[in-house]
Amino acid sequence: MGKFWQALLTLTTFGLLCLPTADANSQTWPLEQRHPFNAKIQQAQALDYHPLSKSQQAWRICALVPHLKDAYWIGIDYGLIQQAKHLGVSLDLFEAGSYYHQDKQLEQLSACMKGDYDAILLGAVSPNLLEHFSEPLTKPVLALVNKLNAEQVQTHIGVNWYQMGLSAGNFIKADAKAHSPSQPTTLALLAGPENLGGTDLVEQGIRHALEGSNVSISAIQHADNNRNLYRDQLQILLKAQRPDYILGSAVAIEAAVSTLKQKQLTQDIKLVSSYLSPAILRGLKRQKVVYSNDDLVVLQGKLAIDVTVKQLEGAAPFGDIGPAIVERTTSPNTLSNLSVSLAEADFYPLYQVRP
Repeated sequence: MGKFWQALLTLTTFGLLCLPTADANSQTWPLEQRHPFNAKIQQAQALDYHPLSKSQQAWRICALVPHLKDAYWIGIDYGLIQQAKHLGVSLDLFEAGSYYHQDKQLEQLSACMKGDYDAILLGAVSPNLLEHFSEPLTKPVLALVNKLNAEQVQTHIGVNWYQMGLSAGNFIKADAKAHSPSQPTTLALLAGPENLGGTDLVEQGIRHALEGSNVSISAIQHADNNRNLYRDQLQILLKAQRPDYILGSAVAIEAAVSTLKQKQLTQDIKLVSSYLSPAILRGLKRQKVVYSNDDLVVLQGKLAIDVTVKQLEGAAPFGDIGPAIVERTTSPNTLSNLSVSLAEADFYPLYQVRP
């Protein structure tokens, strides 16, 4: 296992050196191809991906996402919209409204399967969603962001969420060792919906990273991505304990920044985000947040449209494909090259593109 993780670290470092710069519609996008497909632990290979400049026809794509309530899925939406416009294809996007709305997403999937679409991008609310879909898959279905367990789905656009947890956990382990090498250190997790999306895999990655360290997980709390819910959880957590670190979704950490300020605990508890948002970026720049993963969601959205069109035009399935995870810290040299990390500040969710 030691050689494997060393190789994986080398690939991750390579990915950091090859970040996309100003134009995500340039001749190549630096990505990674991961094997085996849909596995928790994967080997990653650097890939120079050549995006299309235009489509052969005005393909019609249906995209289904859990929600558009936070910067993550808004960034995905932004990338989808931009590339659909760039290639001249039609796009209709539908949101379930929550990870807990499986029935609604199944209804939306049925409508898209019966509707006038050529392919479906499915950001599933559950990895086993298709086990509950009784209709035949008569159109290509590609997994968008979230893992999707189904033999018929052979393309997944996104990152490895186990690796997202591993990256965040490795930062905490190294930081604790550097600042409190002989002291027991506690970490509280404010995770997303339990066993939905990538939450479970993130937790597994964190636990693996912390093995053999002086950091122990002192609390785990799950909630839908709602800032008020996280504020309530923070109040309960901080009444019971004072962890050294709090790790959570961007929404949870955004809530934690203000809560710690109110309780005058900003200097006592370090905040780590599992993914990037505009508020988390501000927190890093102001040293209110110490670390965040960045999985380049805008590039993921662009890539999703691009590989869908390529498959419609005869390409083989792409397996697990997506950008390498970037590590953002308070160091200024990690806070550049953000053009494919976040939607533009004035962007608001859009649901339709027509050529």
